[in-house]
Amino acid sequence: MTSTNDTQHANNKRHVLAGTVGNILEWYDFAIYGFLAPVISPLFFPDDNAMAGLIKTYGVFAAGYLMRPIGGVIFGHIGDRMGRKKALQLSIAMMAIPTVLVGLLPVYAQIGTWAAVLLIVLRLLQGISVGGELIGSMSYLVETAPPNRRGWQGSWSVCGGVAGILLGSLVATLLNNSVSQPVMNSWGWRLPFLFGVVIFAAGRWLRRTLIESPDFVSSQDTPDAHGTPLAAVLRDMPLRVLHMSANILLFATSFYTLFVWMPTYLTTMVSPPVGHALLVNTIAMSLLLVWIPASGRLSDTFGRTKVILTVTAILGVMVYPLFLFVDHGSTGIALMVQVVFSILVGSIQGPLPAYLVESFPARNRYTAIGLSYNITLAIFGGTAPLVCTWLISATGNLASPAIYLAVLAAISFVSMLLFKQTETTSI
Repeated sequence: MTSTNDTQHANNKRHVLAGTVGNILEWYDFAIYGFLAPVISPLFFPDDNAMAGLIKTYGVFAAGYLMRPIGGVIFGHIGDRMGRKKALQLSIAMMAIPTVLVGLLPVYAQIGTWAAVLLIVLRLLQGISVGGELIGSMSYLVETAPPNRRGWQGSWSVCGGVAGILLGSLVATLLNNSVSQPVMNSWGWRLPFLFGVVIFAAGRWLRRTLIESPDFVSSQDTPDAHGTPLAAVLRDMPLRVLHMSANILLFATSFYTLFVWMPTYLTTMVSPPVGHALLVNTIAMSLLLVWIPASGRLSDTFGRTKVILTVTAILGVMVYPLFLFVDHGSTGIALMVQVVFSILVGSIQGPLPAYLVESFPARNRYTAIGLSYNITLAIFGGTAPLVCTWLISATGNLASPAIYLAVLAAISFVSMLLFKQTETTSI
């Protein structure tokens, strides 16, 4: 018995590592663009108005997210009909090529508007890949977990994403502190994109030995196992998909606002600017990385819905006063606020993978989660930096993004109250 338990434990560790490392690559590649937006903006979108150029740059960031639902459909079909393993191996490869090419792109000064066009095309290709990667990782890790540890094991899929974004923040911080601004504008910004090749090699190597998910294998015996997953989902559960999209509004938007966009906010919009904003963000995300699996484990004990609902209410109430507090421009205050945000956002992120997986049947789960998750991320998550920048530009109120998050928190809270969570991994 002990030998069997040890073998199962070792297998679970391999599953977690393979799923997590893949997400590190996916999200490092995708998020480094957000962290380097102030540098990239004048290189590809030169404009006399710095704010206008930044809005265009974040617009390209958002455009990549608009491709996520397409990626969810493509990889959902692969994951639900060919297997989670196959989908995960393909998605990681599809991310590496556009990332390297971004690092090699000529800028506006060299080829004019074609630089912006090529950048947009590569971001769209990345969006397709990201639309399938995290969903596959969530499904695979929860489906291969012991029944009493789904929250904990599933949380590592989000941890991989956060680790990738944290790595992006760390690389951007080191780069900013190591090279001069002229060097950064000339060629330094290219290095983080080219570095993605190293992470890709590690992730590809780890995923070569994945075994197939038992839930996927069992689901192949169901009557519609060989039909089109998208057609089945749209026929059998369209309202459930839309309902889940509303449930995760706050999750989708809060992370990109409070961690991906926040360094730009602290350095270019708060007056006086917050010193060491990227370092503050790196510290806060380190805490987030530790807290996510802890909150996933809490959901194994107290239930997914109870944990997420409680924290959604707290974040909705606290986000506005915390924004007012951070607007003082103090590094110490910014760090304190970011630590609070880390605990609150992490408490939603940890239980969410298991919550999503337990809400849909295994036979079309990849597609159903991909639609509900990616629709919300495309409309609200990827546009968060753009919307927040525009809100401040239009209203002159630095705390206007907090009002936006509070409204989304209220919608998610009510939607989750009305959602019937089955807590099942049935086929």
